[in-house]
Amino acid sequence: MDASQNGLPGIGVPGIGVPENGRPASADDGLLVAEDASMKRFVETVGGLTQQQAGGATLIPPWTRGHVITHVARASDSLCRLLEGARTGVEIPQYASMAAREEEIEAGAGRPVAALLEDVLAGAVRFDEAVRTLPEEAWRRRVRLRTGELRTPASLVATRLRELEVHHADLAAGYAFGDVPKSAARYVIDDVIGALAGRDGVPGMRIEATDGNLVRDIGGGGGPVIKGSTGDLLAWITGRGEAVVQLSVSGATDVPEAPYWI
Repeated sequence: MDASQNGLPGIGVPGIGVPENGRPASADDGLLVAEDASMKRFVETVGGLTQQQAGGATLIPPWTRGHVITHVARASDSLCRLLEGARTGVEIPQYASMAAREEEIEAGAGRPVAALLEDVLAGAVRFDEAVRTLPEEAWRRRVRLRTGELRTPASLVATRLRELEVHHADLAAGYAFGDVPKSAARYVIDDVIGALAGRDGVPGMRIEATDGNLVRDIGGGGGPVIKGSTGDLLAWITGRGEAVVQLSVSGATDVPEAPYWI
């Protein structure tokens, strides 16, 4: 199924954009635009897959592309649950359990491409609606991710962008980490570093982009300095080290593994 055949305007992808009655409180307009564009790119790739390709390998084995696409849809629903918790003031788990999460992904992985695409689109509609309609007071609450960290609802838009961009590259279907727009990559890198900031024992290091002005400290800074393109740094910090070929390091013999963040 081509993404343009779903009856929605343009490419047919619902995006958060900026609401007609004003942007969501505490939400970054640039982040909202980045999430919208990222969703469109992801849908274009999914809509162009054949059924055989949907069962093909990804950067995160043993998951197939069908697993990754299903995960993106279910992750969107999990963020909607967190936003509902912010709306009501009642804590709602992101997932019922990790076992239930895995079962949902496995159950959906082998579906036809058209069903995978519709699932992703429907999840985007639900997330879009949850963000657009979140009342002002709810933006000031915090919600708990499955990893235990507390986040504001506004930060969940960055989490959604991370899911789209990283897993789009994971599909290994023509979109690589080097294709992620630098502005989107910076949002995702900052989202990961923000997750690491609340954890103990994160080793100090610094990353510096060779193709932009991105410089970030991890774990309080100090230690080795890792340099590379924004795309390669994004692949490295999200644990996709095998996708990285052009990183260099000073202050250490080898490029260290990225701190575990999820």
